Amino acid sequence: MSDATLASSRKTLRRALRLRRRAVPAAERNASARLVAHHADCWLRLRPSWRIALYAALPEELDATPLIELARARGCSLYLPRIDRHSLGRKMQFVAMNDRQRSNRLGIAEPEGSQIIGARWLDVVFLPLVGFDSRGVRLGTGGGYYDRAFAFRRWRKVWHTPQLVGLAYSFQQLEAIIPAAHDVLLDAVVTEKGVIRCTTG
Repeated sequence: MSDATLASSRKTLRRALRLRRRAVPAAERNASARLVAHHADCWLRLRPSWRIALYAALPEELDATPLIELARARGCSLYLPRIDRHSLGRKMQFVAMNDRQRSNRLGIAEPEGSQIIGARWLDVVFLPLVGFDSRGVRLGTGGGYYDRAFAFRRWRKVWHTPQLVGLAYSFQQLEAIIPAAHDVLLDAVVTEKGVIRCTTG
């Protein structure tokens, strides 16, 4: 499949899945977010020493707030992504979570401050997605920020850290997604129904 055909196919998938995601009622969204936090904690048993990256959810994304609150209660060090506006390629940084935030051009809340951690030094990264399959192929929004931030994982044969864990609704799972050359695979995805361990993550 050509790059152009793959890009077109992914664009169609994104559109359909985002429409379905937007249609989730508020009560169901809140309940799913709490279930996802519970499943993630039961599986990983969040520890005080862990450095964890999460995300500030857009209205259509699965809300990470219950998991953020749980990780904070466990004593984890929390980080949120921020696009580095001064770098070539607009790289993603991970900044210590604090009360000072501002919205970027995409409407995503980003933390202010200078306490930045390198992506390699995180223990677990919980990230949003539009679609996924059981092999760990992630369909994102198309910006490629996470794939660039964790590209180093594609060259490792044994040591796969940090763990990359998607948060999603169960309906976002697809039978198969054709991977792009730059895709970084997920280790697992947590949905309201439980944890899906990816076979090639």
